[in-house]
Amino acid sequence: MYAKVGRFCVAHRRAVLVSWLAVFVVGIVVGGGVFARLKESNGSASIESVKGFNLLDDARSSGPGAVAVVDGARVSDRATRAAVERLTVKLRALPHVQSAVNAYSSRDPRLRAKDGNASLIVLSVAKNEDDPMAMHRDVDRIRDAVRGAVPGAAIRVGGDLGVMRDEMMATQDDLVMGELIALPILLVALFFVFHGVRAALLPLAAALVTTAGALLPLLAVSYATDVASYAVDVVILFGLALAVDYSLLIVNRFREERATGADPLTSVEHTTESAGRTITYSALTVAAALSGLFAFNNPTFTSLALGGIPTVLVALLAGLTLVPALLAGWAGRIRPVERQTADDGFFGRLARRVQRRPALVAVGVAALLVAAAIPFLKANYGSGDPRILPRGAESRQVAESLLSRFPGKQADPVQVVARLPAGDPRVQAYAARLEQHPGVAAVEMEHGLHGDVSAIDVIPSGTSQGDRAQALVRQLRGERPGYRTYISGQAAFLADFKTQIADRLPYAALLIGLTTFALLFLMTGSVLVPVKALVMNTLSLGATFGVLVWVFQDGHLSGVLDFDAFGAVEVWVPVVVFVFAFGLSMDYEVFLLSRIKECYDQCGDNDHAVANGLQRSGRIITSAALLVMIVFLGFAAGKSLGIKEMGLSLAVAVAVDATLVRCLLVPATMTLLGDANWWAPAPLRRLYDRFGMREAPSVAMAEEAEADVRPKVHA
Repeated sequence: MYAKVGRFCVAHRRAVLVSWLAVFVVGIVVGGGVFARLKESNGSASIESVKGFNLLDDARSSGPGAVAVVDGARVSDRATRAAVERLTVKLRALPHVQSAVNAYSSRDPRLRAKDGNASLIVLSVAKNEDDPMAMHRDVDRIRDAVRGAVPGAAIRVGGDLGVMRDEMMATQDDLVMGELIALPILLVALFFVFHGVRAALLPLAAALVTTAGALLPLLAVSYATDVASYAVDVVILFGLALAVDYSLLIVNRFREERATGADPLTSVEHTTESAGRTITYSALTVAAALSGLFAFNNPTFTSLALGGIPTVLVALLAGLTLVPALLAGWAGRIRPVERQTADDGFFGRLARRVQRRPALVAVGVAALLVAAAIPFLKANYGSGDPRILPRGAESRQVAESLLSRFPGKQADPVQVVARLPAGDPRVQAYAARLEQHPGVAAVEMEHGLHGDVSAIDVIPSGTSQGDRAQALVRQLRGERPGYRTYISGQAAFLADFKTQIADRLPYAALLIGLTTFALLFLMTGSVLVPVKALVMNTLSLGATFGVLVWVFQDGHLSGVLDFDAFGAVEVWVPVVVFVFAFGLSMDYEVFLLSRIKECYDQCGDNDHAVANGLQRSGRIITSAALLVMIVFLGFAAGKSLGIKEMGLSLAVAVAVDATLVRCLLVPATMTLLGDANWWAPAPLRRLYDRFGMREAPSVAMAEEAEADVRPKVHA
């Protein structure tokens, strides 16, 4: 099949190139509309905090509110009061603004700063669920209206509405900036890897069409479920990485085929045939990893899986068709590469050294990875905290710097929602009891709710998602009143999200493990090799999570990376890194195992196959890892802390996997296991003989086997 694909791409290369150009254009023009549809998910409708939120949201006539902070003008000054009153009237006249309350029209003392030099204007904004971009326009109109409205005062707009708008804009800006940083550096690095401009342009072309093509499935997914603001970054980032990996493998195989003396077009066909199965297996293992996101039963993770799996397929199709078509056009101008054996190449010599003391290397590397994972044992999580936003974001400044000056505005409330009217004596009595509850800073009833719904806002002492807020959620759920309540709010969302992840993680791990095992077995015919791969990936991921906590929770390297640590990591980051880093590590595992298995089938000597397999794939794996790290670090340079955490974590995962795991741990463990690497029970062996997929050997490998029928045995 792969040979036919290669011949088709050679014969119809112009049509293939035009088709991919159309994908690129449509992806940018049409797929770019996904940014207007980004929407933070409320989470699974089956958990208590979401049930409470949905009940309360249906009872409200307005959506997320906005807060304007008038700072630097004396509140008691008559001129300040007159200017604020005029501004309030102006804000009430804006589209979708339902009400605006200031420190003068309300007796609420929380609208005045403790020092008397700042006040708040609280706005209610109508819901507009049919038009996600309405939120952006509402915030922008409010910010335009307040600019310079109060002489001598700085006015900043935040609140829930401002945070949502700023998060989405920060994500979009990070995506653009990440690509602007990564792609030029990627092109330069590719030039040095391939020592030629045309060969360097091939992976870059595949990366660009995959990036654009990835927007189309994401746009389609946005019509079926909520797509979180960071989902675009994650999916496109991953698509870039896979496109680079697959292109590097194919171009390298092509250069090897050319070194045998085959004509350019025949080399393209042989390359597609020999490498096609490798990248197909890689894509399947990556898709299997992404399928684990479905197990969490969370709309955000589901959207990542629904967008990510088609992105993997786009990268695969680009590797199978676009790259061969470009090779067919430039074949005569891409230099061949001389093939090396394990005895005269760096990675082969490295494998030989590892094979002299495999137990020492295996234990040493495993101990190092376990030690690096230790900080993860003290991980603390946050979700949607405004402090993840760039320092210059208005909503972060409002939440972090200004609202701390207002009494009772230090934390978001824990909400007690019930299907009873606020005037019910039972609700009033319960609210009165909560005022005496330890850890409670203030209690107030929400007004203006439709239907028989009540909401008690219980403001914890401390931060919105801190230990006191989390303890308050547990206490309110453990000490219910005599009627049914739903405990909601930011602290409750975080608690439920963590519980949901902990409960569903075993199912996700089982799904990923079983599908990966099955695919690697069908590729290798071995039982032990897939098990070994899963264990080593676990060690690699543990080290990555340890670095994540050490850097972002503990604040190490915060100056270099330009962020402010606040003692937590975003709760979604470990899950996303687990799935996507696992997929990338299996990508490199397939690259390495395909070459080892190819050589073992030819020569029958395990140690010789391991050394030669590492020699033939080591340069591609490390080069691909370096290039992918450039992409990830480009996103780690972003302003949004969640994207920064994800980018750096994936870069660390790739670096650890491509060096310590693939170059040291794999050859050490495969040497220790010897021929047992390829063992399988008789029933599974018969299954593999019938359904297993064997990679077509390259011309270069066949010639080597013919010239080296009796491989040398090394100590």
